[in-house]
Amino acid sequence: MPRKKPFSNKQKKKQLQVKRERKRGDTGSGPNSRNASAERGTERDRDRQSDTSDSETTDVRRINQQPFNREGRYDPNKYRLHFEKESKEEVEKRKKIAREKILQPVAESIMEVDINDIYPPEKGLDFPKRPPWNYGMQREELFRKEEKSFREYLEALHSRNPPETLSHFEHNLETWRQLWRVLEMSDVILLIVDIRHPVLQFPPALYHYITGELQKQVIVVLNKVDLCPPPLVLAWTHYLSSLFPHLHCVCFTSHPGQPYSTLLQKKRMRRKVGWGGAGGPTHILRACQEITGGRVDLSSWEQKIQRDADDGGPDGEQAEEGAESVLMEHHSDIAMEMASPSQELYRDGVLTLGCVGFTNVGKSSVLNSLVGRKVVSVSRTPGHTKYFQTYYLTPTVKLCDCPGLIFPSRVDRQLQILAGIYPVAQLQEPYSSVGYLCERIPFQALLKLKHPDLEERPLGEERPEKWTAWDVCEAWAERRGYKTAKAARNDVYRAANSLLRLAIDGRLCLCLRPPGYSSQRDKWEAHPNLGEIIALQGRREEGAGDRDEEDGESSSEPEEERDRDADDDEDDDDEDEGLDRQGRRDRPKTNLTVNMFSVLGEDECD
Repeated sequence: MPRKKPFSNKQKKKQLQVKRERKRGDTGSGPNSRNASAERGTERDRDRQSDTSDSETTDVRRINQQPFNREGRYDPNKYRLHFEKESKEEVEKRKKIAREKILQPVAESIMEVDINDIYPPEKGLDFPKRPPWNYGMQREELFRKEEKSFREYLEALHSRNPPETLSHFEHNLETWRQLWRVLEMSDVILLIVDIRHPVLQFPPALYHYITGELQKQVIVVLNKVDLCPPPLVLAWTHYLSSLFPHLHCVCFTSHPGQPYSTLLQKKRMRRKVGWGGAGGPTHILRACQEITGGRVDLSSWEQKIQRDADDGGPDGEQAEEGAESVLMEHHSDIAMEMASPSQELYRDGVLTLGCVGFTNVGKSSVLNSLVGRKVVSVSRTPGHTKYFQTYYLTPTVKLCDCPGLIFPSRVDRQLQILAGIYPVAQLQEPYSSVGYLCERIPFQALLKLKHPDLEERPLGEERPEKWTAWDVCEAWAERRGYKTAKAARNDVYRAANSLLRLAIDGRLCLCLRPPGYSSQRDKWEAHPNLGEIIALQGRREEGAGDRDEEDGESSSEPEEERDRDADDDEDDDDEDEGLDRQGRRDRPKTNLTVNMFSVLGEDECD
């Protein structure tokens, strides 16, 4: 046997550097070579030149960097999120406040949010629009015109609104180009919002542009209604309908009646009913029938909805072999650059629905539910959908999926994070958002935390507990066993991210309310349409969760041990990957009528 050659630490380090460079796509050159350095410098220059969203007055941070091979044609970073950078002083200031500010429950009136507070009409919170163009333009000329228009828009926006008063919003021109193409190609726009905070994700400027300038109809899809109390769903529907008379409001949930069994459970068992068991496709169909007025034959769509509901079966097992094929089209950049601006609706007898909305509102889940099976990958990470693509639902109905966009607004950045708009994994300072959340929910009753100062108090001394956001994160880290690697201290940063992910997933439920909801609560709780919302959610109308509520409040230690990593930031794509059909059949059956608010208590979100 030949003798092994010595392998020094220096050589090992160099080998690892080469491996990292290969993963980043720097193939063919070493990490320390001049070619590699020049290549990286050239790439930075090219990135700086091609990124037209970087104006002279803004400092932009690009997040969600994805590794890719430069030899490939598709760049996964082309549509990644671009936000303004925050200064170190701002981050340190918020971190200090999180350590010192005592948390106090806010009044109910604070939870009521008017859409004019988020998008004040006098502040000119518009969105970038595509400049006029014609088919006589060259590609480079059109690009230059769009880039100039976008720079002028950013300058005008910042002249009216200081950057510190605005929330995070998209600075990537490539993503806005995708929106322009979808609006031009679609006949009806599905504006998808999260029912927990719809005013954050319903920009009035977009609605007025679509209905006024483009002369098209808008259907607002109030998604995730299973995470919100039924009276509040009705109140939000009435509020939006009264403000925008020509708006069609539709309630939707991709996974009705599927609760988390405990606060710490990793994922809901979404495969049990399949994508065909969603609540709301029929409501979208009815709204489209009213809009088209018989100009498009939608009978095939109606038959498909019924067929998908029947194929789901009692256990939700869909037959993949017999599943209906869906024609999918990926549009290249060249095909999208010169999309037809024709005002002709329902061309060739086909209804084109454009799915538009903020990041993380569930656009991909809605599209999967309409198709009846998984055709779009789903992730809790904002900005997961990267490029425009279309799906033929039936021969007369086509769906257009658009990457999520963040419009300029004046919402609190902490609330923006809790809404899932900003990636939690990219946060420099998550503690202030945890404090914002804890002031609006009964966190002690839900999380059952023990104050970090209890061990330092003299035996027998009792004094009221005063919590800060830092204390909450430290107590949660202690309960969950989150420790730093070297010193084995409580990992408060991981604990803060864990709590924020629980809130985004709906396991710590924070629901905003329309103006005047508290004074009219009795009206909405006795509304005649309440039963319809309850049925859509897949819940029982009365007494559904009395026993389950007690069970959810007192989760056992072994259950917590099983769910130790319940809050890890994983994509829902990987759900049930390692289980075959037989393994899924062997699971204990879940009662689909169980109250999904069992981990919260029914009154926590009312």
